[in-house]
Amino acid sequence: MDKLIYTAMTGAKHTALRQDIVANNLANLSTNGFRAEMAAFRTAPLVGPGLPTRAYAVESTPGADLSVGALQQTGRELDIAVQGRGWLAVQAANGQERYTRNGHLVVNNEGVLATANGQVLLGEAGPIAIPADQQISIADEGTVTATPLTGAKNNAVVLGRLKLVNPDDQQLQRMPDGLFQLRSGQAADADRAVRIASGYLESSNVNAVDQLVQMISAARQFETNLKLIQLAQQNSQKGDQLLAQTG
Repeated sequence: MDKLIYTAMTGAKHTALRQDIVANNLANLSTNGFRAEMAAFRTAPLVGPGLPTRAYAVESTPGADLSVGALQQTGRELDIAVQGRGWLAVQAANGQERYTRNGHLVVNNEGVLATANGQVLLGEAGPIAIPADQQISIADEGTVTATPLTGAKNNAVVLGRLKLVNPDDQQLQRMPDGLFQLRSGQAADADRAVRIASGYLESSNVNAVDQLVQMISAARQFETNLKLIQLAQQNSQKGDQLLAQTG
């Protein structure tokens, strides 16, 4: 009887974790460049004395859906979207290099190009400083150019080139902050074949209908596991009653 209770209990616990993952995906339905997190159940055997027949359910996150989202035109000069495969390199809060598809850019308080979430955008030579009173344009290969708002318009200055990378999907892992990094922890090499579209943003690749179906399915699985726990409890009570009568 304890086998049924333990299996149902772990099933309920990890089904609740799946609901959290699906809820996070739905919450990021409108987050630019967001990649939906995938989840899967697996069975793991218990190891130890007297436990060879017991197994428990485990919810795992094997990765993320890395399919490309739709491009939406904004006309804003500091909005960029990676065309096809590739990533923008940014500096995370811990100083490590990580990768994103969210190209909604701003100039932060330090005067460098950054994402709207606060991560400093990296160029091939490091962060890109943006001078004041300049019109910024970003070419499709990632070159950032500044043109004076006053005076001669032909005095354009190249400020740097964005670091665009395109590692193999199997080398990437999602981090808790939603950014990606190489599983090795190293920085990826720049790939000059990656192209961007200026004046566009990439939408989230979350499929709302699919996620809602998964949410309903997870809720039903959770209810089923709770019913199995209740059934095991009822069976145990019945067994105790029979033993009391025969005793």
